[in-house]
Amino acid sequence: MIEIRNLHKSFGGVEVLKDVSLTVAPSSTTVVIGPSGSGKSTLLRCCNCLEIADRGEILIGGRSIIKDGRPLPDREMNAVRAETGMVFQSFNLFPHMTTVENVMRAPMVVRGTPKAEAHDLALDLLRKVGLEEKADVYPSTLSGGQKQRAAIARALAMRPTVMLFDEPTSALDPELVGEVLQVMKALADEGMTMMVVTHEMGFAREVADTVVVMAEGRLVESGPPERVFSAPAQERTRAFLRALVDGHLAGARPLPTPPDALAALPDDH
Repeated sequence: MIEIRNLHKSFGGVEVLKDVSLTVAPSSTTVVIGPSGSGKSTLLRCCNCLEIADRGEILIGGRSIIKDGRPLPDREMNAVRAETGMVFQSFNLFPHMTTVENVMRAPMVVRGTPKAEAHDLALDLLRKVGLEEKADVYPSTLSGGQKQRAAIARALAMRPTVMLFDEPTSALDPELVGEVLQVMKALADEGMTMMVVTHEMGFAREVADTVVVMAEGRLVESGPPERVFSAPAQERTRAFLRALVDGHLAGARPLPTPPDALAALPDDH
């Protein structure tokens, strides 16, 4: 469904993606993890051409959307974006619209969906993410977790074939993270093709079909979560996981990594 071939991207002479190749199979969930500054979010944004890669190629559904710095023309790219939902760290809900109006907006404007049909669709999606009772309230009255669930419903309103998530829980209080992850897990269980950048290791372990580890702009390791977490092949992956454990022991955000994964890491630090 998503194929990334030899991708390179630089900002101001600093190369942030270095020859990255990756395939996300249809109806699968690929979770991208790694230290901050490793290029994870840039890679995700390149998949929607919100960032334009300098070299390499990206295909979605077998169609090339960019090759060697040349994306599709705007009209064709907008059609691709309509099929590719994206959820960001910030919720970006329109403050002057109710929750249901936020979800209705894109189908009406982009697809020309009649208002009544868009309203029914929006209510169905709000029900799906557990927000039906918040349909007629404004975003200012919602918690962070509720805002992010509304943002997911809004992305789903375009009936995408692919969903991209850029650290969707990083701006949330810890007690609100679970409600968003539950919605994402339900989407994965339904067979939505998903690419997720996250620091939620428990989600990666439980939901991912493939875990990809990035560091310093490179893809350093990928594989099934049970192997990547319990028996990582690369020292850079082991160092990253050790750092997470050290942060947890020092009182940082709880690390929902199973004990066998921790036991597999060499105690040499």
